[in-house]
Amino acid sequence: MLARRGMVCSSVPIAAAAGVEMLRLGGNAIDAAIAAAAVLCVVEPMMTGVGGDAFVLLGSAAEGRVVGLNGSGRAPAGASVDAYRARGLGAIAPGGILSATVPGAVHAWETLSRRFGALPLATSLEPAIRAADGGFPVTELVAHIWDLLQRLGALRNDAARASWLAAGRAPRAGEWFRAPGLARTLRQIAEGGAAAFYEGDAARAIVAASREHDGFFEMDDLARHTSTWALPIATTYRGVEVLELPPNGQGLAALQALNILECFDPAPPSSALGWHRRIEAVKVAFADRAAYIADPEHAQVPVEALLDKGYARRRAALIGERALEGVAAGLESDTTYLCAADEHGNLVSLIQSLFTGFGSGIGCGDTGIVLQSRGAGFVLEPDHPNCIAPNKRPFHTIIPGMLRRDGRPQLAFGLMGGDVQPQSHLNFVANLVDHGLNPQEAIDRPRFRFQGERQVAIEAPQLRVDEGGTLGDALAARGHTVIAPGEAMADVFGGGQAIAIEDDGTLVGASDRRKDGCAMGWWG
Repeated sequence: MLARRGMVCSSVPIAAAAGVEMLRLGGNAIDAAIAAAAVLCVVEPMMTGVGGDAFVLLGSAAEGRVVGLNGSGRAPAGASVDAYRARGLGAIAPGGILSATVPGAVHAWETLSRRFGALPLATSLEPAIRAADGGFPVTELVAHIWDLLQRLGALRNDAARASWLAAGRAPRAGEWFRAPGLARTLRQIAEGGAAAFYEGDAARAIVAASREHDGFFEMDDLARHTSTWALPIATTYRGVEVLELPPNGQGLAALQALNILECFDPAPPSSALGWHRRIEAVKVAFADRAAYIADPEHAQVPVEALLDKGYARRRAALIGERALEGVAAGLESDTTYLCAADEHGNLVSLIQSLFTGFGSGIGCGDTGIVLQSRGAGFVLEPDHPNCIAPNKRPFHTIIPGMLRRDGRPQLAFGLMGGDVQPQSHLNFVANLVDHGLNPQEAIDRPRFRFQGERQVAIEAPQLRVDEGGTLGDALAARGHTVIAPGEAMADVFGGGQAIAIEDDGTLVGASDRRKDGCAMGWWG
């Protein structure tokens, strides 16, 4: 998709249309991104919601730089490792009230709007309120995943089921669905700002649900929540600067994997060798991810050491012709994504999520809120940097990405899907840089998902490769265990969006064929 005055790319068309509506009203890319994000909370409720978190990278035309916003929530004050172990837990399951952390998305929207928006937050929320109140047609993939998750029991209490299962079932593709409870919540936010969510009826409903299910939330946990402005972290990949948000997110792992891959000459796109090296680079980076990434307000995260090019060369030396069995850390010491751009040069990369499908599965009264399950990102090992603690942010999977050339933000991108995100960031950037693909081609290329040890899921195992035979067979010959994802992993390879700004100002939008969405431009 090509346009000049604005572009919004999203996994559901109605969300992209909401963003373009803001541009037509005189808003900028920030207003457009907030509008699209809020609509996605309505029309893609298993992936994202006001009960979840958000992360943003923003190329600001006014400030002439890229800024980051960490909109992730923290554990409640009562959520200590001792409190979890007293309940006989050795790990935090990705569901139920004990997996919930404070929702951060609403505060992030307001924080972005106040500093960079051209329209009031209430205006940006109007399309989401209309969709929730008047209803919306459910798109095909959303209907499929919604149905799959309800059959798996992802909606865990009566409040969640009352809000998101009409007549006791998930809506079918093309069916009209209304969310009046969420419409009321969004209207309260529009009228009273984030304070109406974190200190008003929504907060009281969250605390009531927590008490009902023996959780830890109290009103103060919500009232004290803040978003955090952050300086992006970056590396160069064959001369192109790649930006990510710093921990507690896993963007650091994507940059590490790119550093490792850069140590090898690019392999032809039709060669199994290139796939092997990418998988192994991810495998090595993930070993460090598991050991070191945590909330930097509570732990020392060795970002500079992990991004050192010399360290990358030492880690790359581990990679040979065959798959590694297991990798130790090297140092000693369901989600939705959208992007937006405008004619002024603003470029927004925004990702938000409930983590697992429908998050914790715990609904909060008649508000339409389902709490996220980000607490499952913590561990319960007291000496680990990512051990749960009161008011601490967990390890986080969602990561917005951005490319910068000659100091100018050039491309916003993101590829959702839990652990697959840094893997897909690696593939997307390498597809652009090594093989000269355009953003749409780079998104559409087949992907892999490393699953641990030697296991890897391949999207196109029957692809013919230069070595002879199929990609799956060629990787198996190198020691990889090629597996097929099950039905419960319907979104295993994720979905992405991207917007590039050409030298003449033309906006180039790309939207993943794996999702229901589109790139929508505004010509004016």
